[in-house]
Amino acid sequence: MSVDAGRRARQWLDAEPDSDIRHELEELIDGPRDELAVRFDGRLMFGTAGLRAAVGAGPLRMNRLVVRQAAAGLAQYLLDTDPDARERGVVIGYDARRKSDVFASDTARVMAAYGIRSMLFDQKVPTPVLAWSVTELDAAAGVVVTASHNPPADNGYKVYLSDGAQIVPPHDVGISACIERVDPTAVPLADDGHALIHSVGEELISAYVAAIPAVRKRPELGGVPVAYTPMHGVGGAVVLRAFERAGLPEPQVVAQQFEPDGTFPTVSFPNPEEPGAMDLLLEVARAVGAHVAIANDPDADRLGAAIPQADGSWRRLGGDEIGWLFADYLLSNTTGDDRFVVTTLVSSALLRKMAAAHHVHAAETFTGFKWIARAVLDHPEWKFLMGYEQALGYLVAERPLDKDGISAGVLFAEIAAAANADGRTLQGWLDDIAARYGTHRLADASIRMTPAEAAAKVRAMRADPPVEIGGRAVIGTEEYPEADLLRFDLEGGVRVQIRPSGTEPKVKLYGEAVDEDPAPFVEALGDLLS
Repeated sequence: MSVDAGRRARQWLDAEPDSDIRHELEELIDGPRDELAVRFDGRLMFGTAGLRAAVGAGPLRMNRLVVRQAAAGLAQYLLDTDPDARERGVVIGYDARRKSDVFASDTARVMAAYGIRSMLFDQKVPTPVLAWSVTELDAAAGVVVTASHNPPADNGYKVYLSDGAQIVPPHDVGISACIERVDPTAVPLADDGHALIHSVGEELISAYVAAIPAVRKRPELGGVPVAYTPMHGVGGAVVLRAFERAGLPEPQVVAQQFEPDGTFPTVSFPNPEEPGAMDLLLEVARAVGAHVAIANDPDADRLGAAIPQADGSWRRLGGDEIGWLFADYLLSNTTGDDRFVVTTLVSSALLRKMAAAHHVHAAETFTGFKWIARAVLDHPEWKFLMGYEQALGYLVAERPLDKDGISAGVLFAEIAAAANADGRTLQGWLDDIAARYGTHRLADASIRMTPAEAAAKVRAMRADPPVEIGGRAVIGTEEYPEADLLRFDLEGGVRVQIRPSGTEPKVKLYGEAVDEDPAPFVEALGDLLS
């Protein structure tokens, strides 16, 4: 451990406002020097998704000093770039995770100290409601304190600018530079009751819920039994209100997972994509004879789903399958050649085929929902219909310009009702899509390595691309350097892709094929990295 790290640790100890984090830091200072270095040799970097890490002591964890530093950097960036930032203000929300409420309060106090009005939610709020509120209030920015679907020990800090979308370059770099100039142990704070700190809550939630019925395309449909879980997150109460306002029957909830609880007592990893995370939901779905089971992640911006099978079992849908059902339904129940659908480079190619069949506009963006939002903003002349990414992110309304698992859940319940009214099951609907467009099969994998190794491996493959993968000739290579992604088109219509993860120490691999299994080609692509 460097001498500087030890000195910084003692400075942080003097400034740390929370007794539990102070106690942790005292133990670190008195313990093995290597562990202290892990916390203090560097700082948690602010990226395009903001901040995210385990709650704990030091600049490489989430704590009040890190949050105050981030808030001060954001405040300065807003003052530098928006002449009306003080009056427009910042709207601030938070979820049920550890310290989310105090992180949000500190953000409001920092904004006030910088002379910026803040609108602080007076209750826990889903991320889509916060994102929707940014444009509703014409705020200069929005902040939501959440770690989304991360493990229970984590928390995070997500920022939206005035367009209501997640930040993209150059704003992320600009905010990060402002944060770098702030001493986290000496951030100015206003009092809790400062005149620039305003309370908001029910009026915005009600306005958000009032906009939900607009996502319905066949409002005459009465609905079918639906099972639902918010997975210990903050979406539950708003989802029930949204279903009622949209004229759909109240879903049958998983009682053990309905109340917000940041310890997540029934799931070790509160992500609908994780094996076992939806087990309690499926028990309820079987018991009530549901036509579909839906799940939000803890901040309710993602939507997972499972459907019954002919033999009585239940199958969890992949993110692309949910996207296909949304697309087929929306394209079939809307009109106009100015319609526009969006997905990401690593999602299925089927959406583009659907769009072509309906003669509407389609786009593929870089990975991350911020890029889907950017595509929508870049094409105001087109009528945005839907956007999705395979990691359970869906947008089926004009606002917010971010993934929204609440409005998506309402529309997916209508899709289940439409299937029933049309005399088919959701599985039968997917089978029909496959009959029309071919059976699109997907596979993915990841290989753990350091971020530096991952980036180097992809650069090497870009410089010397393979001529065959898994015994199939490479007939096309596309580079997306902004996304660090390589795509290889193989003989027979197989597509494989590779990129270093932006958030984890791994390389991620993706494959897609029509009427055959792409997994062997994904495995072969991985073998080329050794």
